[in-house]
Amino acid sequence: MAPTESGGRGRRRDPASDPVASPDSVVSDTHALLFHAAGGQRLGPAAASVFRAAEERRALVYVPMAVLWEVTLLARAGRVNLRRTARGFFDDLFTNPAYQAFDLTREQVFAADELRFNRDPFDALIVAAAQALDLPLVTRDADIQESGAVKTLW
Repeated sequence: MAPTESGGRGRRRDPASDPVASPDSVVSDTHALLFHAAGGQRLGPAAASVFRAAEERRALVYVPMAVLWEVTLLARAGRVNLRRTARGFFDDLFTNPAYQAFDLTREQVFAADELRFNRDPFDALIVAAAQALDLPLVTRDADIQESGAVKTLW
């Protein structure tokens, strides 16, 4: 699935009509997705706005395979409670077509290997996915935000 018909970038709404202008398409980091699933109270205003738009099917949220794998590991380790299996969690999420799984490619692996903003392999793979889609990444991760590797919103 193509990110958007406008060349891969999410289009911004008029800031005058929306105090937190949200792109039409974004990539989600692991914690942003989990915070949304937990009710969204821990999301920043821009992140909350884009997830709200996705729930209303007005925006697309791409979920990189690295996010799926990281969530399964967090659940297995007991660090998050999905209230069902990881498979069930993502099956439920993907019933809304506004959430799209984004497959991992070897180019993303090579791009992630070249990123050096921290030592977290999941962060690097997630940033590489956002780069591949040429979309903003929804994240509060300071290392990612400060790296400038992708546009971020929170």
